[in-house]
Amino acid sequence: MSRTALRICPLCEATCGLTLTIEGTRVTHARGDRDDVFSKGFICPKGASFGAVDADPDRLRTPLVRRDGELCEATWEEAFEAVAAGIRPVVERYGPNSVGVVLGNPNVHTMAGALYPAVLLAGLGTRSVFTASTVDQMPKHVSSGLLFGDANAIPVPDLDHTDHLLLIGANPLESNGSLCTAPDFPGKLKVLKARGGTLVVIDPRRTRTAKLADRHIAVRPGTDALLLAAMAQVLFDEGLTEPTPHVQGVEEVADALREFTPEAVAAACDVEPGVIRTLARELATAPTAAVYGRIGSCTVPHGTLASWLVDVLNVLTGNLDRPGGALFPQAATDKTPRPAGPGRGFALGRWHSRVCRHPEAKGELPLSALAEEIDTATEEGEPVRALLAVAANPVLSAPDGDRLDKALASLDFMVSVDPYLNETSRHADVVLPPPPPSQSPHHDFAFNTLAVRNQVRYTRPAIPLEPGRMAETEILARLILAVTGMHGADPAAVDQMVIDQTLGKAVKEPHSPVHGRDSRELAAQLTGDTGPERRLDMMLRLGPYGDGFGVRPDGLTLEKLLAHPHGIDLGPLRPRLPQPLKTRSGKVELLPQPIADDLPRLKRALTERPDGLVLVGRRHLRSNNSWMHNVPALTGGSNRCTLHIHPEDAERLGVRDGAPVRVKGAGGEVTAPAEVTDDVRRGVVSLPHGWGHNRPGTRLSHAATDPGVNVNQLLDGRLLDPLSGNAVLNAVPVEVTPETAPETAPGCASVTEKLTALT
Repeated sequence: MSRTALRICPLCEATCGLTLTIEGTRVTHARGDRDDVFSKGFICPKGASFGAVDADPDRLRTPLVRRDGELCEATWEEAFEAVAAGIRPVVERYGPNSVGVVLGNPNVHTMAGALYPAVLLAGLGTRSVFTASTVDQMPKHVSSGLLFGDANAIPVPDLDHTDHLLLIGANPLESNGSLCTAPDFPGKLKVLKARGGTLVVIDPRRTRTAKLADRHIAVRPGTDALLLAAMAQVLFDEGLTEPTPHVQGVEEVADALREFTPEAVAAACDVEPGVIRTLARELATAPTAAVYGRIGSCTVPHGTLASWLVDVLNVLTGNLDRPGGALFPQAATDKTPRPAGPGRGFALGRWHSRVCRHPEAKGELPLSALAEEIDTATEEGEPVRALLAVAANPVLSAPDGDRLDKALASLDFMVSVDPYLNETSRHADVVLPPPPPSQSPHHDFAFNTLAVRNQVRYTRPAIPLEPGRMAETEILARLILAVTGMHGADPAAVDQMVIDQTLGKAVKEPHSPVHGRDSRELAAQLTGDTGPERRLDMMLRLGPYGDGFGVRPDGLTLEKLLAHPHGIDLGPLRPRLPQPLKTRSGKVELLPQPIADDLPRLKRALTERPDGLVLVGRRHLRSNNSWMHNVPALTGGSNRCTLHIHPEDAERLGVRDGAPVRVKGAGGEVTAPAEVTDDVRRGVVSLPHGWGHNRPGTRLSHAATDPGVNVNQLLDGRLLDPLSGNAVLNAVPVEVTPETAPETAPGCASVTEKLTALT
């Protein structure tokens, strides 16, 4: 007999509610939850494939431990004993920085990934921390930290109410949104247009989102900051500014951007001055407007400046922190709001990487530097000798995977928390596999802080843990104990320690609803079947909507949330300034010194124009991370690893549609089928990310049948945005030549022929 269960989808940032059909212990169908307070029934192909993702036969079901050079199945006890025996001697002999930690993107999609890594890092005491943020979004964190004093205070566009939306480097019809959590982002854009609003897209590719837009500007890749700077200059020059309150430094920004006129940037951006002026005027004169930039504007040489200028435009037009503009969400698990006033501010470069002296940002070092931190000896300290990789596959996601592949093989010891034996985890001495998502609880700690509407939802596991499985929360708790010298202790002690520390601090804070109370009595009031649930209950009670442990009887608790299985709507985004600001001045600091110091580099870009082709990435609706290529339902069709090239460039280079072409960059070269299309502008080629599943020793059987190529192998890792350490993945010079392969090379039939055959 079948039954249904609710589950929040963990496969992208949209966080849609799902209704699962379950036969026995298997998910047989997934549809959108029509009663979900946030997604209201929306579902994308990834969510519809939840059952296939959940039941992937290549998912590991037991731990693996390396014995005599081979990874063999082991018990959980054997696995954690091996972790403790492998990591602790490295820490004790070489110090905590000799142990590196890599956190991958899926960490922000699970409760375990949100609750335990901070405890792990604190327990280890290592500064060798690398995450997916520095190949994705770190410029936005840095610009927000400098502007608002908090790297996680990221304003999002008020999609449901804005009259004018300008997207730069974003393609939400494919990505479902990023750093802007919005179920049915495509539908919201269509509603925006239906109510008479304007959609403007700035992107070198004619994406699905660009095709929906009222205006599409095919900017030259990598010049986003120049274009935005010129728009800001127009606002000043034409008296179109009406700055947001609680801001300082407006006049200083006017002086700093004076030379970035539309005429000055036009050649570099390949956008006419008149078009730039029109963009600025329409933005300023719209009743409400929001500028939103994403990965295309982050993963470029001036990513932090572009991210900063997005909010500069929102500030100058008065659209920051007002309905219809860009506002700061308030999640139910946010810390107790403190009174508005000066804070500690945000600092960069508190320490540096050992080899190339890259400054830390938000406590992280560039993922691009991981290989050199392992394989290069210096006098500045010990190299990384052991590695903990949690839901991370940097061999594919970081530049120059070949070098990192070799570096990982040289480690003294490596642990990987991953459901797959992939291009990175194949190097591990211990692999700890979490259960499939149907067997895990879910609450979106991170994405609710970026949501376009305030709401709170929680789903318990839809299916009980299979025998022999271990909850991901327990895996990470035991990992913390093993690497900090407490192997064998009760994993529940980790959650209890966090609860004791959090409540102990809360009762001492004057603005806390539990100030002056007994922390032990508060802990005794917590509900929940597990340690993670008790921590969630604590965060809800202490949060901005919480009951304050009885102070506000109508406030949030875990019990109240469980009584609302489709979630609780907390209302639209509201103006919050100056409360979220943590700058030393207590105001939005519009021209922070690190930004001012980097503007001369942007000025030099006015005269920089590559002669040849430049590379940009792209995203597919049915893909998110490399592991999704192992799910048959999410591959094939348009989701293929091809090189997009404009017809005029193809003709000039002698490239035929479907024929193999060689793409060469500073880090290496790859060969991929050409797809001739005018969806990319002249001078630009595009390869998708996450492919390259052809390394030995992996267990990704479906992905291996159509491995594609690793676009990041074209990069050598030297190109970084200096403020954030983010890898430059777009606007990278490449050479493209026809492959001198046989006329009928296997797998290289024309794209048109392949798509025709599929249909």
